[in-house]
Order: sequence, then C-alpha cells, then structure tokens
Amino acid sequence: MFNNPTKILFLTTLVGGTIIAISSNSWLGAWMGLEINLLSFIPLMTNSKNLMSTEASMKYFLVQALASTILLFSVIFMHFMTQITLFMSNEIFSLLISSTLLLKMGAAPFHFWFPGVMEGLNWMNCLILMTWQKIAPLMLFSYCVKINTFTSIIIITSVIVGSLGGLNQTSMRKIMAYSSINHLGWMIAAMISGNNLWLFYFSIYSFLSVSLIFLFNTFQTFHISQGFLISNKNSIVKFSLFLLLLSLGGLPPFLGFLPKWLVIQTLTEHNLIFTITTMVITTLLTLFYYLRISFSSFLISYAELKWNNQIFFNNQSFITLTVLSTISTTGLIICTILFSLF
Repeated sequence: MFNNPTKILFLTTLVGGTIIAISSNSWLGAWMGLEINLLSFIPLMTNSKNLMSTEASMKYFLVQALASTILLFSVIFMHFMTQITLFMSNEIFSLLISSTLLLKMGAAPFHFWFPGVMEGLNWMNCLILMTWQKIAPLMLFSYCVKINTFTSIIIITSVIVGSLGGLNQTSMRKIMAYSSINHLGWMIAAMISGNNLWLFYFSIYSFLSVSLIFLFNTFQTFHISQGFLISNKNSIVKFSLFLLLLSLGGLPPFLGFLPKWLVIQTLTEHNLIFTITTMVITTLLTLFYYLRISFSSFLISYAELKWNNQIFFNNQSFITLTVLSTISTTGLIICTILFSLF
C-alpha cells in the first residue's frame, strides 16, 4: 500500500476527512468531513485482482451515501424548523441524526452491510474499516447520546447481534466484523459517562485488533480451517493468537478486561442492571467463537508445509508479535499496580 503514491494520497485525505468531521463546529462541516472520508476510502478498497473488493466497495458506497443523504436532510430540516414555529420536536431530529451515524459505523440494527463488506476486503482495509472509519461517527454520536430507551435498545441489539452472528461463521473476516459490532455496543454504553471512557475503550480495542490482524495478515489466514497455516514450529506464535483472542473477548487477567470492567462499573452507577447482564452474557458467547479459532489451530493434527515458515514469518514479525501479546497479557496487571502506586 505504502509504495503507491495514489494510495498515500487517499490515505492522507481519509485521515483529513475524519479530522475535519470531529473538529467541525457545525453539522454541515461534520457532513463534509464524513463525505471526504468516504470518497477517500473507496479507492483504497478497490483492487483490480479481486472482484469481491469491487462488490464490497459498491455496497459500502451505497450504504454510506444513503446515510449521508439522510444526515444532510435532517440537518437542513432541523435548521429550517428552528427559524419558524416548531411543528416537530428536536427529539425526532436527534433520533434521525443518531440513526444515520449508527448506520455509518455499522452498529446493530443498522449492521446489515458490515459483514458483507468486510468479507470482500484484504486484512489492511478490514483494519481501517474496523478502527479508523468508526472514529468520526462515534465522536459525532457522542455529542447527541442520551440515557434513554433508544440508546438502551441500540446497546442491547448490538451486543446480541455481535455475539449470535459470529457463532455460525467460518470466515475469519466475518467473525471479526461481528466482534466489532459487539464491541460497538460496549463503546456506546461507555459514552453514557462521557468521552474519556469510550475513547479509552476504543484505544484498547484498536490495539488488540491491530495485533490480531497483524497475525492473520502475516499468515494470510482468512478462514477458521486455515488455522494450520499459523506456524507449528514456533508454538509461541499460536500461544500469542490464543492470548490475543482471550484479551479481545475480555477475559479478566488480560488487558481487554480493563475497559469492560470500567464500563460495567459506570453502568452500575446509572442503575442499568438489565443492560449490564445482557452485555456480560453476550460477551461469553463471543469468547466461545474466539476459542473455536484457537482450537482449530491448536488441536487439529496435520502435516505442515515446509514453505509456510520460510515465506511468511521472519524474526522481525516474531519480535513484534511477542511484544504485542506481552502488552495484551500484562497490561491489566501493570495498570492496576500503577493505579495503586499513584
């Protein structure tokens, strides 16, 4: 990607679009930033050697264009309604704007496009779609989020769809997509207490996603059955996969549990007991399909191909993966010690 000047240009405007959207002081400016971001990502998605990427970019464009149209319509209509006698309450506009932003980020029940688009992309584009492309819609959504029935429904639907949707998948990209939808539910729940918590959750989620996708991309693993492609000669690599998946699932001794712990504590203070219970139960379901990925690479007996180790994996990749998995494993312990010291 970085050897191509065109890709670098679009990557720069992609980042620029997000920055414009989140730093804008009007909804029109935010809409413009989202549009720049969208039109920069489409060329990055397309690949002449892969027909599925063309289909994915078309799906992505149509859905995002629809969301942008409704957002622009809502903003203009809201502006006109404030100039004359209010026939409609601002709640309706807030609901419309929130719905379009949820559609843009792929939260349930507006998630229908997300797994299909992920399936047609390479791992690097998947990473951008799962992390960077969510920053602007999440930041804009945090401006108009309230503790009400609509927000609770979105949180509960996202965690349920994210956990149940991944159970019957064999594609690694679709599993990561449903995992992302589940984590979006947690991030929206974290917004209730303000910006700091959801930004912290998003940072930890991005770090774990980068670590996992680095591993999948290195070995070009796209399906659960390809778990055997992950090097057998070096058991630390498979152990790293296992630890990173457990951390992403939010199992207590790992770094991924820390933001979930804080979210649970915040929701308890707001007395949202039913929401917390649903979120914790669905997280256990996501842990099940993460473990299934690990078991396919650990337990299936097979003859390993000789070229597997030589082509894909080198010392630099091994050191990077070891550092990432070490941070993921010991992060919670270090944070707890630092907190108790200071």
